Amino acid sequence: MRRVAHIAPEDLQHIDEQRSAILRNTEQFVRGLPANNVLLTGARGTGKSSLIRACLARFHAQGLRLIEVDKNDLADLPDIVARVAARPERFVVFCDDLSFEEGESSYKALKAHSTAPSPRRARTCSSTPLEPRHLMPEYMRENLDAKYQDDGEIHPGETVEEKISLSERFGLWLSFYPFRQDDYLDIVAHWLGSFGAAPAQIEAVRTEALQFALQRGSRSGRVALQFARDCAGRLGIGGSPR
Repeated sequence: MRRVAHIAPEDLQHIDEQRSAILRNTEQFVRGLPANNVLLTGARGTGKSSLIRACLARFHAQGLRLIEVDKNDLADLPDIVARVAARPERFVVFCDDLSFEEGESSYKALKAHSTAPSPRRARTCSSTPLEPRHLMPEYMRENLDAKYQDDGEIHPGETVEEKISLSERFGLWLSFYPFRQDDYLDIVAHWLGSFGAAPAQIEAVRTEALQFALQRGSRSGRVALQFARDCAGRLGIGGSPR
């Protein structure tokens, strides 16, 4: 992917803690300091993948680059890392909507990369709508493999351990949650303002913005931007947000 949609970290509203954490981790990486692989989990449309692209916008001038890898191509991850190892830039390898079905083995490449001696030039970031420990399907039969010790402790079977260990390869977990109504309206106002809407125009479309979200069954940041685009176009203002 040669062109990535530009978005500034400040454009991502009401995820302040997540934004601060990933910017700090990314800055450490860009400066050549120790940094973790990152797993972003939670509701769709709340800014997970946008936050990764915002890091690119913030640190591009310092040499940060983004490589987006489809889940089905994770087997190529070792080759990708090897190809960029000698380059001067720092690379974030990003896999969006990460999850695995029964029988898939591409997750093993991701685990191997995460446990290898830390490559100085590449870090892995992945997003998923699932809970961190649920990246792979779970079945009742797997619980039958649990071992009971004499002291009363329960130890999961090998299959369960394998599934849990994947999420533990990521040193930084960031969780994202559905927005409240007021948060959603704040995000709408932010994007409409970036299109050039006046405060009175923004106030006049609050009810319409809520109806738009209701039709889509989601008050997410993505839906807020979609409404702002539609509304700005109808108002005849702006070309694209900054």
